[in-house]
Amino acid sequence: MGKRDDLIAQYADDLKNKCGVDPDMDLLTKVTIGCGPAIYNADSSTVAATQDSEIETVKQNFLIKKLGLADGPELMGGISAVLETYGKSERNKYRAVVYYMLTKHFGKESVYG
Repeated sequence: MGKRDDLIAQYADDLKNKCGVDPDMDLLTKVTIGCGPAIYNADSSTVAATQDSEIETVKQNFLIKKLGLADGPELMGGISAVLETYGKSERNKYRAVVYYMLTKHFGKESVYG
């Protein structure tokens, strides 16, 4: 197994054990690949959930640009719900896991079809 496979297994473990979600491995793999090289960098592989600028980046670059959602208050509501599911006390929130849960939350799995 390569590094990416190891990371996908780690993300699946987070989804199961920290978020209580049974992951769709095909979708998780596609979301992880979609994150590109960011998953290999310690800083960019996680979402700094307490930084407003980071949350804004997730909203603009992922929800609006990647998933094609229209800007509105429901986007921040979705991000908040996902971060709540991941757990406020969880320091490392992996970007691929957050993006996977946002994709599911907004029913945009077809983007990765």
